[in-house]
Amino acid sequence: MSMQPDFRTPLKRAIGLGSAKDGTGHFLWQRITAIALGLCGIYLIGLLLGLTGAEYVFARATVRDPINASVLVAFLIAAFWHAKMGLQVVIEDYVHAPLLAGVAHLANIFVCALAAIAGVLAIVRIALGA
Repeated sequence: MSMQPDFRTPLKRAIGLGSAKDGTGHFLWQRITAIALGLCGIYLIGLLLGLTGAEYVFARATVRDPINASVLVAFLIAAFWHAKMGLQVVIEDYVHAPLLAGVAHLANIFVCALAAIAGVLAIVRIALGA
């Protein structure tokens, strides 16, 4: 049994192994949202520690503050965007049936979008005094 040398170029060996068009952008956005989550998370942990033992009225007034409400909204958007991208990678890597992968991608998008919208609307409602 003789082993023949592989005379194919690296490009020829790589063709058909997947798209190389969007990986860098996805990688960067995953890191950017992680940094945003870290910064907003530190702020929100401090905010929550400051609210320990506080009454409901004081907590609601704290969320009404425009800076606090803005950080909460930024945290929610970054969190669900980050989660959507992370789950997308998991689906792409581990779900091999095309129909199931498509359904999983759609479910991922809709659940993350719906949760983000619900969270942002709740914060806006509190911030506007409704």
